[in-house]
Amino acid sequence: MFWGWIWIGVLVLAVIIEAVTDQLVSIWFVPGAIVATVLDFFSVDIIWQIIVLLGVSALGILVARRFLVNLRRDDNTKTDLDMIVGEKCIVTERIDSFAGCGQAKVKGQIWSARGLSESDVFEVGEILRVVSIEGVKLICKRI
Repeated sequence: MFWGWIWIGVLVLAVIIEAVTDQLVSIWFVPGAIVATVLDFFSVDIIWQIIVLLGVSALGILVARRFLVNLRRDDNTKTDLDMIVGEKCIVTERIDSFAGCGQAKVKGQIWSARGLSESDVFEVGEILRVVSIEGVKLICKRI
């Protein structure tokens, strides 16, 4: 039963390490340690206990990895902001890039806006194209 206490120690240590980290680091050893403890209770040879501990832990990693890879977000998914870039907008308040003032409406929302260059000035009612977003401002150009 000596090794059973070792496996319980491994289990407790794995739980403590997992509790103080923000990633899955040692949780994989918990089921392995439980199974190894049960094997020790039935007086299974220590070599088999170690093999089972490592095997069950490795199996846990593989199963979790397969599950987590399926949950991983596709890096090419567009956000709401990405969908605005390339859209047409209409000037609702005179845009003067040098003065840093002006607004435009895109997809029903009013945004602060400016032109690509400091000298750009756009009048109310002009239709522009959104080329990028910097902070909370649309960067626009004439179509």
